[in-house]
Amino acid sequence: MSILKEMFFLFRTVGRPSLFCLLCCYQGAVVADGTAIDKVYHPYVQPQEREIEFRSIVENNSDASSGDERIYRLGYGQSFTDRWFGEVYLIGAKNDDRGFRLEAYELEALWQVTEQGEFFADWGMLFELEKEHSEEVFELATALLVEREWRRWTGTANVYGIYEFGEDIDNEFETAMALQGRYRYVRQFEPAVELYLGQDTKGLGPVVMGSLPLGGARQIRWEGGVIFGLDSSTPDQTFRILLEYEF
Repeated sequence: MSILKEMFFLFRTVGRPSLFCLLCCYQGAVVADGTAIDKVYHPYVQPQEREIEFRSIVENNSDASSGDERIYRLGYGQSFTDRWFGEVYLIGAKNDDRGFRLEAYELEALWQVTEQGEFFADWGMLFELEKEHSEEVFELATALLVEREWRRWTGTANVYGIYEFGEDIDNEFETAMALQGRYRYVRQFEPAVELYLGQDTKGLGPVVMGSLPLGGARQIRWEGGVIFGLDSSTPDQTFRILLEYEF
């Protein structure tokens, strides 16, 4: 199917306002506020899937007086239908000046818009709501997820529109984008390159990932990589680790 037909299908499915906002996000994706380095999402839902997820981000910034910043996420998620997946997270943080503290809570929903292989690319949507633990600060995010395969290569794009609001923050709209090129070498080992863009984030670096089957529907998925800052506002290196137990 042609790209125009595919875009028409997406336009009809997600609605005119949503698609317009996402296209605006794409055009402004290099002006996001704050770090955008975290995880690249894929637009797929596995029926009857449950998972426990742990993510860690370590920002090594030689210019920061508080030293390395460490962010941790612990989440539980499950699919509700063959198109919807939900997850809840506890988010913690620490640095050299402050010990570990609970930072925020997050609710997340992923919608698989199209069937895999149905169109030129596979499409999905991500919705996130985050609440700071000790402040009246909220963050509402929507992302367009796009993925396409070329032989043994897979390209993935996440394009975000983010709105921050609350009594303890000046309301503002931000955008961000994450890109991943992955080579499907073997199931246990897939090398990739990731690019992150935001107002205070321009980072590029290598990532490796894979999955270890444990029998039946059970498996362990893992990711690890280092993203190098491309400008003075991005941490020198950002190390990211992800572990998922799917069952």
